[in-house]
Amino acid sequence: MDTRIQFRINDEIKRLAQQMAEQQRKALAHDAWLTEQVDLAFKKFNSGEASFIDHDSAKARMAERKAKIRSRS
Repeated sequence: MDTRIQFRINDEIKRLAQQMAEQQRKALAHDAWLTEQVDLAFKKFNSGEASFIDHDSAKARMAERKAKIRSRS
């Protein structure tokens, strides 16, 4: 037989517990999305549809893009 224990908590504790549960659900959803994106990136790489670039090249490309965006304003 299962035993069930109940506690009475005030509204603030209940609100905090619900807030924490919501944050954990969001974190789990984010982890699933991130895993999907990484899997997709490797699938594209393995099929030859994409290529990875080194860190310095990525930084240089980002600097160029930022400069281009800033020059528009």
